[in-house]
Formats: sequence, C-alpha cells, structure tokens
Amino acid sequence: MGIRERKRDTKPSKRTRIMQLSLTAVFAGLVAATSMIVRLPIPATSGHFDIGDAVIFIAALLFGPYVGGLAGGFGSAIADLIVHPLFMPYTLVIKGIEGWLVGKLSQRSFRSDYMACVLGGGEMALGYFVIEVLLFGLGAALEELPFSLFQVMAGVAIGPATALLLRRKLASILPHT
Repeated sequence: MGIRERKRDTKPSKRTRIMQLSLTAVFAGLVAATSMIVRLPIPATSGHFDIGDAVIFIAALLFGPYVGGLAGGFGSAIADLIVHPLFMPYTLVIKGIEGWLVGKLSQRSFRSDYMACVLGGGEMALGYFVIEVLLFGLGAALEELPFSLFQVMAGVAIGPATALLLRRKLASILPHT
C-alpha cells in the first residue's frame, strides 16, 4: 500500500450507528402504526390487509437493508403482537427479510427501487402463503393470496415514489450509499 492509499474503514462510526438505531426505532413505530391503523380483516386466515409494507419500503429505500429489515421485522411484529399474535414470529422473519431485501437490492434509482419492492413484496407474499398453508391449509392460503398481492401492489405504488420525493427533499442529510 502506497503513501496516498489508505485502507478504508468499513466499520460504521458511532454517530452512524446511533443514527441507524434512531431511524430503525422511528420507522419500526411508523410500520407498527400504519399496520394497525389502516387494516382490513381477512376471515379465511384471521389475517389482515394493511399498508405497513409501504413504510417498510420507504425505510429500506432511504436508509438501506439494516434499517429496512429491522424496522420492517420489529415494527410489523409489534403490530401483530397487539392485533394478531399467532403470526408474530413469522412476521418478524418474513417482514424483516422483506425490508432487508428491498434495501439490499435498491441501487437508489426509481427503476431499481421499483424492482426491489416488487421482489421484496414477492418474498413477503410467498412467505405468508407458505405459513398459511401450514397453519390453515391450501384453500385458506389461496383465499388470502390475492390480498397479500394487493398489499404488495399498494406498497409498490406508494414506497418508491415517496422515497424518490424524500431523496430529493432530504438530499443533504441522506446517506449516499
């Protein structure tokens, strides 16, 4: 290594870690709130349709896979703990992976944001489908699948567009990763 070359420190600074923790907590609260406030029950599996995925997508697109994954998993699990405890452990994993995937796959362009949300939302719909087949049977899982897909479509309609607007408005404070 030459004099001008430096080894990049890949460990985030203390300030960055505190900011990520704060953002995770705020977005987990937003995910929980939107998941509980705007929801429509689905009788076949006692599940529900909500717009929490849109907030998960926004968190992941703006702040990356760790904030998106942790806020998505914990925020959705908190909502399930209050509203529908049976799904809580599955939600923690499924929504956590969804947020992580979206944050990891996005390349911070509208097109990549859109595709990341479609793929992350697809993982969510597939994850719940598998769990619902195991818990309630194929018939009930098939009955709920359109609602899960509609939830993904709502999140995809809201998430990337909102993230794009927020990136423009908050360009000076958002990370440039």
